[in-house]
Amino acid sequence: MSLLVFYGGTFDPIHDGHLAIACAARDALQARVRLMPAADPPHRAPPGASAEHRARMLDLAVAGERDLVVDRRELRREGRSYTVETLREVRAEVGPEQPLALLVGADSFLDLPLWREWQALFDLAHFVVAERPGSPLDPARIEFATGRETADVEALRGTPGGRVYRLHQPLHAESASQVRSLIAAGQAWRQYVPAPVAAYIERHGLYGVPAVRGAPV
Repeated sequence: MSLLVFYGGTFDPIHDGHLAIACAARDALQARVRLMPAADPPHRAPPGASAEHRARMLDLAVAGERDLVVDRRELRREGRSYTVETLREVRAEVGPEQPLALLVGADSFLDLPLWREWQALFDLAHFVVAERPGSPLDPARIEFATGRETADVEALRGTPGGRVYRLHQPLHAESASQVRSLIAAGQAWRQYVPAPVAAYIERHGLYGVPAVRGAPV
């Protein structure tokens, strides 16, 4: 059975590291990856750009990319976005037997015990964990996942959820907070985001960038 993969995040803004992770997951898992922007993440400060701006930047970033699509389901929900609620919504749509995976960065996975109803997440989906600089997945730091790890993609396709798969991919040091900090400091930032996204940020004056009249959307 095919594997459904959801890649959640604030994407504030989407940068080349995000895109590299999505492409690596697509290729390693041979699956379509649904990038799912959060509306109001409960574990961090409010986003720097509106939900609609962030979603439109995602549209631009994945345009022309095979099997990368934007899923706006969390933007349609009122209130805060909790992953457990999103996965329950997806489960209600696809049924209990459909293999389902949540793609997260290693830094987020290390904080999993802080998430709402985090133990229930393993009953709802697999985790595909993308390596990130500075966030080593040492066994002592992920004891909560003991016995769940697999290096076999077929193990993900063969069960609805509950496994943890490490995604090896070229590491990118940039982060969304770094991009925002560079913009605020008036330093070079465009090389860290897809060109259409950089043009969109300039066109709409996001993150303190002076709006450029006539710049392409």
